[in-house]
Amino acid sequence: MSVAASQKTDLALLLLRVSLGLMTFAHGFILKVMTFTPAGTAQFFVSVGYPAAFAYLVILAEVLGGLALIAGVFTRLAAVGLIPILLGATALHAGNGWVFNAPNGGWEYPAFWTVTLVVQALLGPGAYSVGRLLPTSLPGLVRA
Repeated sequence: MSVAASQKTDLALLLLRVSLGLMTFAHGFILKVMTFTPAGTAQFFVSVGYPAAFAYLVILAEVLGGLALIAGVFTRLAAVGLIPILLGATALHAGNGWVFNAPNGGWEYPAFWTVTLVVQALLGPGAYSVGRLLPTSLPGLVRA
């Protein structure tokens, strides 16, 4: 791959990673913590048949996973860790139909978000990431 093509790929990975991270962080912190509150989010989870404890795990995963994606630290692990959350959201919205403006939202958005996380997990963080600056000599450290 040429240098110019490699730079374009790394820029594309930066854009994908940061946009996924911002969306994930915003969904976890702004929506679930600031808007609905953790207790309100837990009540919603119970109302749709999920255990209340899952709400707190989802909030933690979305906030930390979003920050990890933004920084490009543990990118693959963060992306893979968020996939089950988006699969759960896709399943939750499956009965609402395809389109996002369907009552209670459609399933296409969380399904697409799942696919983008799979792509990010497969490709890794790219060159423009904080994870690339971490030392490699620490045992068990997974930078990408």
